[in-house]
Amino acid sequence: MTLEFFTISLLNGLSYGLLLFMLSAGLTLIFSMMGVLNFAHASFYMVGAYVAYSLSQVMGFWWSLLAAPLVVFALGAAFERFCLRRVHQFGHVPELLVTFGLSYLLLEVVQLIWGRAAVNYALPGELQGPLFTVFGIHFPKSRAFIMAISLVMLAGIWLLLTRTRIGLVIQAALTHPEMAQALGHNVPRIFMLVFGGGAALAGLAGVVGGNTFITEPAMAGSVGAIIFVVVVVGGLGSLSGAFLASILIGLIQTFAVAMDQSLMTLLGRFSVVVTPDTFGYPLLKLTISQVAPILPFLLLVLMLIFRPRGLLGTREG
Repeated sequence: MTLEFFTISLLNGLSYGLLLFMLSAGLTLIFSMMGVLNFAHASFYMVGAYVAYSLSQVMGFWWSLLAAPLVVFALGAAFERFCLRRVHQFGHVPELLVTFGLSYLLLEVVQLIWGRAAVNYALPGELQGPLFTVFGIHFPKSRAFIMAISLVMLAGIWLLLTRTRIGLVIQAALTHPEMAQALGHNVPRIFMLVFGGGAALAGLAGVVGGNTFITEPAMAGSVGAIIFVVVVVGGLGSLSGAFLASILIGLIQTFAVAMDQSLMTLLGRFSVVVTPDTFGYPLLKLTISQVAPILPFLLLVLMLIFRPRGLLGTREG
């Protein structure tokens, strides 16, 4: 492993990991505060990207960066108020099913409005081009922008929940709802705002991730599974665990996709000759880059076996 390979993979892995954190932070907050496992969370990410694409054509990217998450916030809050709240009393399974239905509903709506093909959601001029050059390889401004937005978002959530009266009211409403209600706070409204805020965080990730990668109807499905892996590996309901798991999975996948070594390569170092007639040849010839997509799920299985609470989880189930 050369220093050049390590440096470039480290930067790309950190930027990808921080995008995963942006995606998983809202889901973690919703689960930790409301106990709702929102199956449609990745769909809010998709909606955020499409809304930002349309708004950027009218008001430009920078205003859409503010407006699109607000649109997704309103959508999430309305869903909690008129749908999720009605099934909340029946337990977790109806909640999971209604969010599962929402994910398919949003997918169909997006395809009806914007079509089944990818849209031309381009980066603004300020985010195009390299930010700096390392070992002759450019590091794009867009990835650095994602990293900055993610860190600002993390600091904002932490300050809101631990250093403001709003955060104290939210935590009181979630841990002692009857007492908070008796003190005059509208607990159902707080739940609605929390769910809308979690959806808005996914929408914000869609705004900055949609033009860095690609905006298409399949984008929710492509990240939906990995978001749940991050949340479970980090520990259900742990925001710091989600951050740690996001960085870990981002680095694992980024380093793995650039490595073409295999078990056959390793055996070759010990002068063991592997031919197509060798037992297990299809497995031995697989490179690390070929198995990179399944590594997060392998990590998930190992975590569930040896540490079911996740890296920093404080609750089970």
